This record gives sequence, C-alpha cells and structure tokens, in this order.
Amino acid sequence: MSIQVLINGIAGPQSRYLGWEPVPCVLRTTGLDRLRHRSLTLRNSRAPGGGQLLFYSSPDQPGVARLTLDLRSGSGSAKFWVGGQFGFPSKANGDTRIVVFPAKNRARALLKVPCMVRVRKNANSLTGGERDRFIAALAQLNNLGAGPFQVFRDMHVAATSAEAHGREGFLPWHRAYLLDLERELQAIDPSVALPYWRFDQPAPQLFRDTFIGVSDSAGAVQFSPTNPLRLWVTDGVPGINRSPEFDTATEGAAGATEAATLASGTAFGTFRTMEGNPHGSAHVSFGGVISSVPTAARDPLFFLLHANVDRLWAKWQWLNDRFDESDPASFSDGTRIGHRRADTMWPWNEDTASPRPPTAPGGGLAMSPLVSAPGVTPTVGQMLDYQGKLNRAARLGFDYDDVPRA
Repeated sequence: MSIQVLINGIAGPQSRYLGWEPVPCVLRTTGLDRLRHRSLTLRNSRAPGGGQLLFYSSPDQPGVARLTLDLRSGSGSAKFWVGGQFGFPSKANGDTRIVVFPAKNRARALLKVPCMVRVRKNANSLTGGERDRFIAALAQLNNLGAGPFQVFRDMHVAATSAEAHGREGFLPWHRAYLLDLERELQAIDPSVALPYWRFDQPAPQLFRDTFIGVSDSAGAVQFSPTNPLRLWVTDGVPGINRSPEFDTATEGAAGATEAATLASGTAFGTFRTMEGNPHGSAHVSFGGVISSVPTAARDPLFFLLHANVDRLWAKWQWLNDRFDESDPASFSDGTRIGHRRADTMWPWNEDTASPRPPTAPGGGLAMSPLVSAPGVTPTVGQMLDYQGKLNRAARLGFDYDDVPRA
C-alpha cells in the first residue's frame, strides 16, 4: 500500500510551502484495502508555535481543521485544497504536517507530510532562527560582493530611476523587484521569506548587531562576529554606511503612520503618493547610502523598508478591494512606458531601447516551483492580483503576516 499527497501537482518537498490562499492537492493511493479505507481523513499536526493548516473541499468553501475524503469511486485518488490559517504562520521548515488517517481510526496515521506556512513577517518579531536563515541567505547571495546580489544593486541606480520612481509604476515595479530577490533567496534556503521593517514603529530587535547592524558615531554599521553581513560588499566597497536620525530602539522613522497611509485615499491615484511619505520619509530618516535612490540598494535594510512599502500597498488593496488591473481605482495608467498596466517592466524584459536604460542586468524574473506567475517578463498589471483573488493562476506566491486572504 502507498499513499501520496501531491501539492500543486508535485509530490516532492519543493511544493510544501504554503501561504493563506489554498492550493490544489491530490491524495493518491495504490494497493489500499478499499473495504477498510473507503474514506480517509486529513488533519493538521504542528509543533508548538508552528504553522497551522486548513483543508478545503473547494477553494471557495470555508476551510476546516479536518476533512474526510471519499475514495469509494474506485479511482484511488481524491482532490482537496490546503492553505495556512491566517494568523498562524510557521517559524521553521516542516513545523506543520498534513496527517492522513483512516476515517474510522484516527489514532493510526497512514502518512505525515511536513509543510511550512511561509509568509513575510515583521522583522522585529522574527525568531532567532528565522532571522539567522534570512541573513545567511542574503549574505550568500552577496558572496563578498561577487554574488548575484550585484544584479539587484545594478537595477536600482541613477540611470534606472525613471523605470521605478516618481510615476504610477513605483509600487508595481518594486513589488516585482522584491519578488525576484525573494525567489533568489528561496533558491538558497526555501524556508526564507523576505521580512519587512515596519518603519512607523520602534524596531529594537532589527537594529542589533546580530541582525541589520548598529551604526557607530561615524555611520559605519557594526555587526556581531557571527553575523555573516559583517562581510557585506557592494560596488567593490566593504561595509555599510547608515546614520539613523532617530532612536532605533524607542522610535519609528519620520513620516506618516500606517493608519494615516491607509486612510490617504481609496483610489490608486491618491494612494500612490505614499511614495513621498512615508516611503521617502523613511529613506531620509538616515544619512548614508540608504537615503538616496542611486545608492539605497547597497544597504540590506533597503529591502526590508520596501517590503513594508509593499505590505502597505497589499493591505490597502485588501481594505479597498483593489486587485483588478482594469479598474482605474486599482491602477491608473501613466504616460511613460513602463508605467502602464500592459507594459512589460525593465530590466526583466531586457529592453534597452530609449527611453529605457542602455543595459538590462539580470535577465528574466526568477521562476518559482510553486506558482507560474508572473513569468520571466512581468507586466505592470500582473503585480496587482498577487493573491490570485480574480484569477488563481495569477497568484505570485507571497503573503504578509497581517494581510488576510482577499
């Protein structure tokens, strides 16, 4: 007798990373005693504090803690869906499991499938293990300045600013940028999700020498001897220069609060002004490289800052139901190429014709083993329906710890 659970059509461990949105699964059996096992039940088993799963007979139905599947059809297989329960993400790889057992004998597990509810979390609340896995993957991507991280640095320089700033495409472009980076990190360690710095609140656990570093009086960022970011190099220059103009232990950065940002308007044309405040305000709450567009991506904190910008957009989308790219309230087209919903985005489209930049580092956007969207050449519009609310095939494969299913 054998039993398999296929998640997203895959039986292997690469498929076992889940978010809030349920994904399609198949329970497949061979050699099963049909008289004894005409029905099998699924339930969740998790480590203390681990991720929690819900099971669905259909993705449009409510999730349940236990789901019984009928195998009497003779096919030996049955479909179901599984997703993380909002508010209960994982802390470690495999800390939650799909357990399969006979419907009439719940004490006997026939199969246990380890999974992870992997979502983007507040960096200030990460466990030590989550923090260390993230910074280890980021340091490996950088590889003393010789690794693929240099491509991400080269995407965000003065000559490329018009692709991503000052216009309608600011939020979609940076969403693709973060997604590309996160997928590269997950190729190193699939348990990693990109954390966010909630910059309107104090983050004393983030600004430590064991995490994103502590600045000395000259702005040189100091790390603990065990922190791999101590070997950070960009543009051939070792180290990071960052001088906070606020008390990182007790204060948030300058700028609008989250509540004020989310209340700034219900149409995209109004909401996107958050590029100036709080986004720009958070950047210039420091001296050093992070305070200026041409150099900001040299500082790893940049990506946590932008993950929060993207989270604010995601939460605004959820509050106002703004996922439909054809709705002007969800996205209003600009006039420059790269800022209209149907436009492909540089550098992933490798377009170097004017007014695009003359180079296109990195090639196509990294693919995921979990989802097919947005493909190697994303468009502006593809960044809106990130959870696949309107089209499940459009799901981008990430969620935030405080933004529910749409």
